[in-house]
Amino acid sequence: MTTLLIENLCKQYGKLQTVKGVNLKLDAGERVALLGHNGAGKTTLMRMVLGLTPATSGKIAVLGTAAGSRHARNAIGFLPESVAFHGALSGREQLHHFARLKSETTKRADDLLERVGLSEAADRKIRTYSKGMRQRIGLAQALLGRPKLALLDEPTSGLDPISRHEFYDIVEDLANSGTAVLLSSHALTELETRTDRIAIMSEGRLLANNSLSALRQTAHLPIHVHVTTSEADADRIAAELGGERVNGRSITLICQQDGKIAMLGQITSLGAVIKDVDVTPASLEDLYRHYSIAEEGA
Repeated sequence: MTTLLIENLCKQYGKLQTVKGVNLKLDAGERVALLGHNGAGKTTLMRMVLGLTPATSGKIAVLGTAAGSRHARNAIGFLPESVAFHGALSGREQLHHFARLKSETTKRADDLLERVGLSEAADRKIRTYSKGMRQRIGLAQALLGRPKLALLDEPTSGLDPISRHEFYDIVEDLANSGTAVLLSSHALTELETRTDRIAIMSEGRLLANNSLSALRQTAHLPIHVHVTTSEADADRIAAELGGERVNGRSITLICQQDGKIAMLGQITSLGAVIKDVDVTPASLEDLYRHYSIAEEGA
């Protein structure tokens, strides 16, 4: 089932066009990372999906209804990049308030406070919260109402490594329950194994939109293979494999995706002299840079 459908979406402010002919679709349970530099159009795109900013042209449908309609708004949970709450309220009071606005029970709000790791601090004033704790309150309010579409704008900003891991566990739970998740982030490394698809924006255009493996295939970026051998054999093995000796026992080789299996076969045929092999494909950061540079040169 299609949760979010964006067709030929454009946004123009006077002579400045900030979103240019974007097409994007999210199905139920899909996790899509929206990447791009500051000013790429990500936040404007999310605001149009929310119905806060009208599109200049194109179409947005949330569960088949127009963006900004009552049905669409009720289906969306949103976490903005900069969350702001009433400092004089406790975390519990603030989330109970949001629960009433969304016709949710206070028990559901308390359950979410526990889910985001704030049950022990729930009765403290929000003004005493760290940025990461305020971000957790923001995530909890986005989950109220059991949204069918979650829009998360820089959701891990201010979170420590353990909290980031817990956040992506929550995103996975959301997706498993059928919620489509669109999240934007500059923290590229953490997205590699936590999303189903990558969408890259630059200067208002959608440059790429596919799975990580498919983006690697299309980009034709080299794979780096690191071989560890004995120090005495390193020069000979480097010569045989056509690689470069990096230090005492390590050799670096470079190949394309379609040559990886052949290279690994050549390495394993050398037998016990090979102590270890590590294969490093193009990272998401490499891919982001590749597609962005390709756009600049177009």
